[in-house]
Amino acid sequence: MVHYARLLNVQQAKRAALYAVETQQRHFHASCAAAAKVALSRFDQDVYLPYEKLQKNLEIVKKRLGRPLTLSEKILYGHLDDPVNQDIQRGVSYLRLRPDRVAMQDATAQMAMLQFISSGLPRVAVPSTIHCDHLIEAQVGGEQDLARAKDLNKEVYKFLSSAGAKYGVGFWKPGSGIIHQIILENYGFPGLLMIGTDSHTPNGGGLGGLCIGVGGADAVDVMANIPWELKCPNVIGVHLTGKISGWTSPKDIILKVADILTVKGGTGAIVEYYGKGVDSISCTGMATICNMGAEIGATTSTFPFNQRMADYLGATGRAAIAGEAKKYQQSVLTADSGAKYDQVIEINLDTLEPHVNGPFTPDLAHPISKLGANSKKNGYPMDIRVGLIGSCTNSSYEDMGRCASIAKNAMKHGIKSKIPFNVTPGSEQIRATIERDGIAKTFKEFGGTVLANACGPCIGQWDRKDVKKGDKNTIVTSYNRNFTGRNDANPATHCFVTSPELVTALSIAGRLDFNPLTDQLTGADGKKFKLDSPFGDELPQKGFDPGMDTYEAPPADGSNVKVDVDPKSQRLQLLEPFDVWNGKDLVDMTVLIKVKGKCTTDHISAAGPWLKYRGHLDNISNNMFIGATNMENNEMNKIKNQVNGEWAGVPDVARFYKAKGIHWVAVGDENYGEGSSREHAALEPRHLGGRAIITKSFARIHETNLKKQGLLPLTFANPADYDKVQPTSKISLLGLEKLAPGKQVDCEIKTDGKVDKIKLNHSFNEQQISWFKAGSALNRMKQIAAAKN
Repeated sequence: MVHYARLLNVQQAKRAALYAVETQQRHFHASCAAAAKVALSRFDQDVYLPYEKLQKNLEIVKKRLGRPLTLSEKILYGHLDDPVNQDIQRGVSYLRLRPDRVAMQDATAQMAMLQFISSGLPRVAVPSTIHCDHLIEAQVGGEQDLARAKDLNKEVYKFLSSAGAKYGVGFWKPGSGIIHQIILENYGFPGLLMIGTDSHTPNGGGLGGLCIGVGGADAVDVMANIPWELKCPNVIGVHLTGKISGWTSPKDIILKVADILTVKGGTGAIVEYYGKGVDSISCTGMATICNMGAEIGATTSTFPFNQRMADYLGATGRAAIAGEAKKYQQSVLTADSGAKYDQVIEINLDTLEPHVNGPFTPDLAHPISKLGANSKKNGYPMDIRVGLIGSCTNSSYEDMGRCASIAKNAMKHGIKSKIPFNVTPGSEQIRATIERDGIAKTFKEFGGTVLANACGPCIGQWDRKDVKKGDKNTIVTSYNRNFTGRNDANPATHCFVTSPELVTALSIAGRLDFNPLTDQLTGADGKKFKLDSPFGDELPQKGFDPGMDTYEAPPADGSNVKVDVDPKSQRLQLLEPFDVWNGKDLVDMTVLIKVKGKCTTDHISAAGPWLKYRGHLDNISNNMFIGATNMENNEMNKIKNQVNGEWAGVPDVARFYKAKGIHWVAVGDENYGEGSSREHAALEPRHLGGRAIITKSFARIHETNLKKQGLLPLTFANPADYDKVQPTSKISLLGLEKLAPGKQVDCEIKTDGKVDKIKLNHSFNEQQISWFKAGSALNRMKQIAAAKN
């Protein structure tokens, strides 16, 4: 295969390398000059906290805008590349930003690093890390599953480790833990702006940062020292009053917000929590809330810096960061008095009831008092088959301790979990600490299985044996996402998302109609009893046990490190550039598929068994749209080939069209591409010959990912025009040479001799239009580099 870097001659490559080193040094020196000499983390001793720089930028912006700023505006605008000239209008402007760091998990890091390799640059320009958490399948238990994953994925792990060493990226080995927990424990700080190639990157908002999920191409921009672009978000304020107590947990706050805003209500906005109720939530509890903000489509979520964050920073060896943050608490790390929000939600924590959300969508909310009745009314399977706690959303020491208190309470009365009970520690530090403090032992006595420090069942990495595919059943989890088939690839599994405390209680009862606040259980002695309210230490009294050292630092000079990709590999594949737009309109494109209803990135590019192909674009493209429902026949992965009339799988038909040089378009419904940040859902359609995706509306990350890969994400100006497209229609996009920001695209739909002329909207800016014309953002990056040389 032709590697991108080979497209540059040797002299150009040397110049690009020199340019990258110089820009990296300038960036690092600027960081070093900002703020007191407090390191960004113990792994980044030569890069310092940016507070002084943020404050200077904010002075410029506040003078320009002449109004109070919200917390999220302060952090965002403080990181502007050009605060003097940047246009700033919420919901309108595209901001050019300088994030402090980049984080990538192993499934998405493969494509991100393959793209970075293609850029020809010698080293990343900002602190960056890779975290091995997605490729470990839950089967038996932590040790065995980890050993199996290391063997099965050794080729990928070797690639990521060597790529990290060559290009200056820190490498967290398999078994380290889930990316978001590692970030919170080691890298998060108040005021941080971080991008991560995972949709639950907002977890870092628990430490008062803005941590934003992106696709790998965005990560490449930042690692290449190119300002990162984000449409200026609106700001939704969530005003918290009262105090959390009893069975109510931080998870119930975001479950309630999801109920109010739905899965798309946060799109284009940052959710900012404030009010006296904030101080009753632990730092890791705030992280839980921010983490699951991805389920409402929010850009990210955050909390103001407070003592709970300072306590957590101290407990994780970062007291100096807490001390420095306190100096900037009012000027940078708290919203100004009188700051205006685009929408305000009021939640009284004194009256907030524990919630259980689902099935099949994270915004279908049931207060625990109504769960049983609602479940019976809707015909949900009442018997719970499996209970699962942990994941990136709820695996803190506090979470584990509170669940252990419930388990001990039950065992005191001689009863245990009625069902399989799986526990996923969020990190090696959490695993080692709960082992030392006896919490893991309690779970095992309760009937639980402690899984590896990884994502596991939360992302479909679960070799489930207790039910057959198609068997209707119920599971309850403390995870964040419960789309159809997500956890076990069984579309008949009804997954309910709730707090780890309620998962534990419901696992004891084994039924959905159990309410631990009011209902009694029967002990081994035949006597009735009620579970006590859960309790647990916010932070371990003996401090955290770091466990095994699982971090691999990159060498100071990785130029001699070799990164090999076997051309015959089925797991990894070097990239070839996508074709450049020919300057002509896209005429008479075939409709590959018209998708009916919800179409998440899981539907477009499934995870689970397909994760192993995340570094091989051609192989993983065999899962394109296999989970989407075809409007024509209400079936998945069965569409009609419009050339030969045969029915086949979606990827097969797409490959047929590509081989024949037939351009195609896919048509979707509302909030198309919600869910994970996986850019494969954009790469695959581009690789297999797609040119445009036309929908009623898009989720933020996916829309950007499509643009990055040179596709046209377009929306019906009149949503009712969705009904005009038929499987046999031919779609033409006209006037593309005049594509411009804010200007609608003319579209013709030809169906059985009839022509419908409609308008399509888009959100492209000038730079993004240049990506389309170049064939992709990476192509455009190469064009710019070549022009400079």
